[in-house]
Amino acid sequence: MENTENVKITKDMLVGDILRAYPQSMYALMECGMGCIGCPASQAESVADAAMVHGLDGDDIVRYLNEYIEASQEEAANSGN
Repeated sequence: MENTENVKITKDMLVGDILRAYPQSMYALMECGMGCIGCPASQAESVADAAMVHGLDGDDIVRYLNEYIEASQEEAANSGN
């Protein structure tokens, strides 16, 4: 697996790329109201586009994703995984 520790999610990143790099982001996206992440079309949408479709603020989604991923990486590091 590639080292993705320092990568920050941005609004122009594709949902599919984020899910592949950070599988745990699936839960964060669903918590934000983006439950269609399994839809093939969502895989090729940017975070900004997907947020807009759902009437959400892309900046808020990006902020939450980055916080969620960072916390999950810290948890994994602290648990010895």
